[in-house]
Amino acid sequence: MLLFVVVRRASTKCVVSCVVSFLRLEDRKEDLIVGKALNKLSDSTLKKLVAVQAEKERFYSDGGGLEIKHSKGGKLTWYFRYRTGGREVAAERLKLGAYPELSLKAAREKRTQCRAWLAEGKNPRYELCATVQEALKPVTVKEAINYWLEEYAKDNRKDYIKLVQRMDKHIICHIGAIPLDKCDTRQWIACFDRVRKKAPVAAGHVMQTCKQALKFCRRRRYAFSNALDDLIVSDVGKRAEIRERVHSNSELKEILRAIDGDVFAPYYSALMRLLIVFGCRTAEVRLSEIKEWDLKEMLWTVPKEHSKTKVTIFRPIPDGILPFIQKLVDQNRHTGLLLGELKKDTTVAQYGRNAHKRLNQEHWTLHDFRHTFTTMLNDLGVDPHIVEHITAHQMPGQQKTYNHSRYLQAKRDALNLWVERLDVLAGNHENIVILRAENE
Repeated sequence: MLLFVVVRRASTKCVVSCVVSFLRLEDRKEDLIVGKALNKLSDSTLKKLVAVQAEKERFYSDGGGLEIKHSKGGKLTWYFRYRTGGREVAAERLKLGAYPELSLKAAREKRTQCRAWLAEGKNPRYELCATVQEALKPVTVKEAINYWLEEYAKDNRKDYIKLVQRMDKHIICHIGAIPLDKCDTRQWIACFDRVRKKAPVAAGHVMQTCKQALKFCRRRRYAFSNALDDLIVSDVGKRAEIRERVHSNSELKEILRAIDGDVFAPYYSALMRLLIVFGCRTAEVRLSEIKEWDLKEMLWTVPKEHSKTKVTIFRPIPDGILPFIQKLVDQNRHTGLLLGELKKDTTVAQYGRNAHKRLNQEHWTLHDFRHTFTTMLNDLGVDPHIVEHITAHQMPGQQKTYNHSRYLQAKRDALNLWVERLDVLAGNHENIVILRAENE
């Protein structure tokens, strides 16, 4: 009763100190009477502990390997401490559950079971995991895939929505109801083969996605399956070919003139102009907000949320493109978006894949403007590392860690040079003629 009064009236620091002292006293009493005693803790003691916050994390022993961890926030968690060998083997701690969800009585029952496994030469960690798996309703393929989608892909994959659709269409609707541990490799391959018949590259992507999902579930101890461990892309489909499509001068000239005309819808004309000028990724323009554009400082700042590499990108605005940017800002200010609306990535990509048909050109995509930008800037004599910084490629080695320079002036000079080159290509300078290359 005296201890209870102290707990109610003392400060948190004093409360923790009192409880700790009490526990140490109880431990010493038990040790004096019984040696290495069992059942040192009591429910009343645990209730006092959970009511206070600890200054630092501490473990309290109930004897026989059973311990409870008192965290800084006051949370209590049961652990079983054991060794699988002699004293030379480091002790392991196996998490059993949280108190009071896992009661003192139940924790002691788990301790008894763990000690029995040890006596049989079994590792309690693996035995407990297997017991839990057997006791619970089997995790299905659908549940495993959705677990990865929600716990990982949702926050880490920009193509999350596309992944959900792809998994539903190619995997879940076929084998989703099957318990994961009962779904063998042949059943997975049957799904991949259905995709491979129409899209062998996509089949490889689907397999790699599923493989990543199962590995994630396994690491998190959510569900276990090794059915895909031995598979590689070539077993189920084809690897994507690396395309390096670079526009010729004549092609780029035709595209620039089409952008100035009415060949493309206004949204896509603006999008393509910006892709050509900045050599940026499509998503950076598609998601661009007006607040990213500082027209006084002549700087476009792409936030890390819109960047593939999760790094803020700084691009100077070339003088020649400023009037165009100002026009977009003025007409779309009420939307907050530079292009006035937010179109889906799939919609934009589809339009880009077919845009060449309007000009009767060889097939190209919007991403190919990036290849063209990189190649032509290097041909103009711009230092390769400046080109890399403008395009925001992932920097190799120590540059990624230590080089934080923005190279703003060098990038501004390069982009101004590039815009001047584009003006010449478009035929905006009557006194300048571009000589035709042999390969054009």
